[in-house]
Amino acid sequence: MITGTLVKILGIVLLIVVAVVLLLGIGTLFKGGEASKKYSNKLMQLRVLLQFIAIVVLVSFAYFFKD
Repeated sequence: MITGTLVKILGIVLLIVVAVVLLLGIGTLFKGGEASKKYSNKLMQLRVLLQFIAIVVLVSFAYFFKD
C-alpha cells in the first residue's frame, strides 16, 4: 500500500527531476555552440515530457488519495 509519506517523496522527486532538466536545458541554451545545437532542444522536449508525467502522477495521487 502506498502511504502518504511515499506519495509526498515521489512528488518531490518528480518536481526535482523536472527542475534539473529545465536548468540543464537553459544552461545548454545559454552556453551556445555545438552543444546547444545538439542538446538544448532535446532537453526541453524531455522537460515537457517529464512535466506531463509529473502532472499526471500528481493529479492521480490527488484523486486517489483524497484523505
